[in-house]
Order: sequence, then structure tokens, then C-alpha cells
Amino acid sequence: MTTKKITPGSIFLYGTLAVLALLFLMPAYMAAVTALKMPGDISLPSAWELPATFNWGSFSEAVELLKPSFINSVILTVCATLGSTVLGSLNGYVFSKWKFKGSEIVFTLFLFGMFIPYQVILIPLFQTLRAMNLYGGLPGLILAHIVYGLPITSLIFRNFYSQIPTALVESARLDGAGFFSIYFRIVFPLSIPGFVVTSLWQFTQIWNEFLWGICLTRHADNPITVGLAQLAGGQAVSWNLPMAGSIMAAVPVLCIYIFLGRYFIRGLLAGSVKE
Repeated sequence: MTTKKITPGSIFLYGTLAVLALLFLMPAYMAAVTALKMPGDISLPSAWELPATFNWGSFSEAVELLKPSFINSVILTVCATLGSTVLGSLNGYVFSKWKFKGSEIVFTLFLFGMFIPYQVILIPLFQTLRAMNLYGGLPGLILAHIVYGLPITSLIFRNFYSQIPTALVESARLDGAGFFSIYFRIVFPLSIPGFVVTSLWQFTQIWNEFLWGICLTRHADNPITVGLAQLAGGQAVSWNLPMAGSIMAAVPVLCIYIFLGRYFIRGLLAGSVKE
């Protein structure tokens, strides 16, 4: 059994990582400590101090206030993630295995959507959804996230599918298999790592998105990011509630990366190495 030698370089590296990890966790510590305090005990001088008595009622109250927004975010994120991932998979399949004349140009133009900021298309998006009678509700916001997520999901799947031997697809076509038959019987079973990567990416982006949520939905359909901002938007704010709500909003994404993070890394590597 071999052991790695401890060198000054490794000490410096791990020491730096430890310091950065502590700095990264400071806001989480502040949120947890503030959430557990009574409103009258919250002040700037004592912000870092542990509460004298733990007020667990902040979390139950935050859950009650943010429950509708939380449910909206779950519906929005699950539907938009599934839609953009499935359609991105089909796009990547077409652009990698069913190329047509000008497909590279079309794909390049398609990728321009990755570089368009949210703010640039906000007004045209608002007008489009209003013309389609989809403004103000979750269906319109779901559609917007599906369309906006297609460039990145299509790129990920195209790069992933390029590792699948084209001869395998050609052999299936010679045997009489059609477009969807090849996709579901050959391509889809091999692309599970790609689905994990795109699903985690889209879930995180959509769950944390705020601008479209506040501009394109009415109060009853607000996602949790908007509900959290409204909870902290009054003149006299009980800061224990927004802090408890922020922890509540972070839990789903945190749990997903804790349990599926290793599959995310495997999925990234699966489409990057060519044997």
C-alpha cells in the first residue's frame, strides 16, 4: 500500500481549499443562525452569534407561506426540464446521425440561442406569450424555459451522440428500422448519462431563475424565487422567515446534487472521451 507524501505544495493546496470552503459556507451559516432566532434577537452586531433559544417555528411558518410557490416551482421545473431534455435529445440525435444539407449551418444558428441573455428577449417573450394567451400562468413560463433550454441541451446531446458509432445506426437503417425505432431501441438506452447531465443542469437553472418568474407570472403562479423575494420585500421584515425560506428553497437542488452528483460527473466524462 502506497501513501502520498505530504509536500508544502499539497499543504498549501488543501489549506486554500479549506479556507475557500469556509468562505463559501459563511452565507449558509448566517442563514441558518438567523432562521433559528426570534425576530427580536436579530441584529447586525449579533448576526454571527448562535441563538440563546432555537426558534424552530420559523421553518414551519416559512413552509406555510411559501408552500404554493414551492409547488409552482416543482411543477415548473419538472415539466420544463423534461420537455427541454427530451426535445434536446431528439435535436442532438438529428444533428449527429440524420444530417441533411445545411444541417451544420442550422445547428450553428440554433446555438446562438445560448448567447442571448434573458433580459434581451424579455419584452418580445412577453408579447408572444400574451398573443398566445399564455401570459400570467405556469404553462407560458414552462414553454419559455423549454424553448430557451433547447440550445444547450441539443449541444450536450449532439456531442454525446457523436460518440455512438454511425455504423451502428446505418446498420439499423439497412435492416428497415425507422427514425424513432432507432432512437428508442439503440440511441436512447445508450444516452442515459446524457439525460442525467442535461436534467441536472436544466433543473438547477430553472429552479433558481427569478426574472422570468416575476415578469411572466401572476401572484398565484409565482415560483419560489419570487415568493422568497416577496417574503423579504416589506418595510418591516422578520428576517428569520426569509432565511428559513431560503434554506427551504435550497434543499431540493442540494439533495439532488448530493445523491446524483457523481452521476453528473460520469455523464460529463462519458461524452468527452473518445476511445
